[in-house]
Amino acid sequence: MDESILISKTEKYLNKIQNEKVNLENISKIEVFKSVYCKFTERLNKLHEMKDDMDLKGYTAPYRSLNKYGSNVSGDVAFEEISEINRHGQYFRMKATAKKNILDRVKSAIDAHKIAIGHLEEFGIFKSESCSKTYKPSIFMELTKKEDNKEDNKENRENNRKESENKNIKSDDENIILEECSCGSNEFKFEINKTGVYRLEIIQYLPLSGNYMVLMSGMTSWGRESFKKVLSILKQERKGVVKTVSAVVKFKENDRWIRKRVSLDSEYVNNYEEEIRKQYGRNVRIEFLQFHRTKPTIINDKHARTALAIGYAKYAETIVQNNKESVFKDKISNIYKLAKYDEIVRDIKLQRPKFIVGEDSLEEWRRFETENRLKTVGLMSKRENLDPQLKQDINKRKNIERKVFSEVASTLILWDIFKYYLTTSQDRRKRYGGPFPYLRSDIDRKQRKIFENMNKESVNILKNSETEKIIELNNMDLLLNKKFNLEKKIKGSNIKINYVALGAAVISSNCNVPVSLSSKIFNVKEKSVEKEIKNIDTFKKPKSNKSKKFLEMIKNK
Repeated sequence: MDESILISKTEKYLNKIQNEKVNLENISKIEVFKSVYCKFTERLNKLHEMKDDMDLKGYTAPYRSLNKYGSNVSGDVAFEEISEINRHGQYFRMKATAKKNILDRVKSAIDAHKIAIGHLEEFGIFKSESCSKTYKPSIFMELTKKEDNKEDNKENRENNRKESENKNIKSDDENIILEECSCGSNEFKFEINKTGVYRLEIIQYLPLSGNYMVLMSGMTSWGRESFKKVLSILKQERKGVVKTVSAVVKFKENDRWIRKRVSLDSEYVNNYEEEIRKQYGRNVRIEFLQFHRTKPTIINDKHARTALAIGYAKYAETIVQNNKESVFKDKISNIYKLAKYDEIVRDIKLQRPKFIVGEDSLEEWRRFETENRLKTVGLMSKRENLDPQLKQDINKRKNIERKVFSEVASTLILWDIFKYYLTTSQDRRKRYGGPFPYLRSDIDRKQRKIFENMNKESVNILKNSETEKIIELNNMDLLLNKKFNLEKKIKGSNIKINYVALGAAVISSNCNVPVSLSSKIFNVKEKSVEKEIKNIDTFKKPKSNKSKKFLEMIKNK
């Protein structure tokens, strides 16, 4: 496919995605859920195909071929030819930029779709009415594919549909579909996964068409600040791990000294000198040495971080918009004066008189007009001083926006990631990204610092106004550390673990949080949490005879 055709085709497809609204109403109905889930998976497959085509055509490094073009030409070339070469160089740079931008959009769209599918995957399960076996959406859709492959053609599938209608199989109104369970039953119902970690509200704000720059530009000032804070959280790096070792060595060969640059893999980090001497002789000299480290972030992908930050930041804007009046009512002295001030400023900003030329003149006119109107309504003195109460309220609002509103998104995503780490096993996190693609299966002490404290006022807004199931916990980083240590002990045991209940048990056994509350937050039974608390106590007990004797010796001292 010609490059310009590929770019044009991709842009059309991305614009089509942008124009299609995501309707999540009645998502708890089986046919609606299937329709939405299939739409996202089909789009994702199509985007992957486009990305593969672009990779084959060198879109990952579009500027590499530009060294052929430019102004570095020999002196005997005519001026007209130099001008022609420069013109061609500019043309190819524009094409390379177009390639880079379209690939960037496709990568962003891919990660946004992965996030959306991950949240849908956590949202619900399909359950067989015969044997009560449950299926994750991705596994259930595989059953659909297998059933489709059994049919030879469309006619057979139509006959199958008619037969099912004659047998009076129930419609989607009762959440039942025609797929075959391992027990032979084709009757299923769709249930919401109450223990899943998902937030479907962010899906509509994700850059599904790769338009992350457009979405960022439409944010409020504190919304952009919120976006930066979430991005900073997801970019938190862990302690560097040595990936390769580079060295410049000097050795003698055929009575000549030869200088050479060598590279060693991470397995030779501790014995690099021995390996170099083995390859180049005992008299080799190491003139330069450098360790190349990787510093993986919590979400180890740039586009996934950006998509999550946009989704949570824009959803937080909606939450604040719904609750800011009640927040301001408690904090602001005179809400009516502030509202009048905002009305005047907003009205003047929309005006642009024809007799004014230039931005500086326009700003000066707006400032002068604003002062006149404020004086007219009594919000500014003749000496151009704002009403003291109004000035105080304006400053209070700025502080609320900066310290509370901009923290809502980061509080939400911290709680969701914290909850996801607590309620899943390490093996599951390694195999399946879930609602947070490219999430590290575990994080070190440096990365856990982001969980130290959450904003109290943001937690109160979410808990009281949005009825969010969230607990204000101190030292969440230490709780995660305890959970990760438990996972290491669980790995070598044969004890069956309910990981959702284990998450609640970790909180109740280490914090002043009753089991009744932690079980409610995680949507599990109190008995399940109490059972996992006993399992935690079992893992704390010493297993070997040596460790038992050591503890006895300490007690006797």
